[in-house]
Amino acid sequence: MTLDEVKGLGERIAGEIGKAVVGQEQTVRHLLIALFSGGHVLLEGPPGTAKTFLAQCFAATLGLDFKRIQFTPDLMPGDITGSNVFNFQTSSFSHIRGPVFCDLLLSDEINRAPPKTQAALLEAMQERSVTLDGVSYPLGDRFMVVATQNPIENQGVYPLPEAQLDRFLFKLLVDYPDEAEEIRIVASHGKDSGMASPGRWGVGQLADGAQVAAALEAVSTVTLVDEVVAYIVRLIRATRTSVELTAGASPRAAAKLAGAARAAAALAGRDYVVPDDVRALAPAVLRHRIALSPTAEIDGRKPEEVVATLIAEVEAPR
Repeated sequence: MTLDEVKGLGERIAGEIGKAVVGQEQTVRHLLIALFSGGHVLLEGPPGTAKTFLAQCFAATLGLDFKRIQFTPDLMPGDITGSNVFNFQTSSFSHIRGPVFCDLLLSDEINRAPPKTQAALLEAMQERSVTLDGVSYPLGDRFMVVATQNPIENQGVYPLPEAQLDRFLFKLLVDYPDEAEEIRIVASHGKDSGMASPGRWGVGQLADGAQVAAALEAVSTVTLVDEVVAYIVRLIRATRTSVELTAGASPRAAAKLAGAARAAAALAGRDYVVPDDVRALAPAVLRHRIALSPTAEIDGRKPEEVVATLIAEVEAPR
């Protein structure tokens, strides 16, 4: 697959999802970048903003095996990974696979489950495998987690630990639509009393596993020159010395930002990364990996505002 074909595929997928989901073009683009760079996505937004439905439509257009877990306070790690069950007929243990064995796992309201259960995803997200009783079971190469959380709810929730947040490539903020978009939503969805599903809105499959693999191969050909690599490192290191932050981003963040920039360049039809690719993706890559200082919090600063300041201060290659 050529880079022009990757660009065309991304545009067709965005258009197909747009049949059912209104006004989430940037979120769809970030989901594609995450898929093509091997990353996971955390969606944060109030209820009713189509986070779950968006993930369903995304999986449908790409032919991904989709599973959903509704996280609750009593959810156990085995409910995610599966378990070994003794079979009395064969006098041996059988592995019962959990929902994590899929291509796209939607972890709905992930912050409602206790940390022990949230941690059950760590190995799957990092190693793309699950270990049960000392035996490792591989997940697919395309395995991807899309998690959602509600920023309004603050009772009965467990904030994600930093180690788990660092496994998410992007944290995307899904806000309420503007007035024109909300009119379109009500006009189209308000007259339908049935269950929301991609097929009901004419969202069909546009790619299969072979095409996704070909797109991944095309992304790997994108050039990342030394000057842009150095710029990424300077930007990440600036988060560790900023007086507005008490914790900066990790080396993993730098590597993931570089991979995401290559995928973004491929979706733009380019075989090289430019600094604008890095600047555009930095807020989504960094907002969940940094911690504001008490002074910055008192001043009402937001993580993305601090990132924007750092982007303006760190010199980019020309």
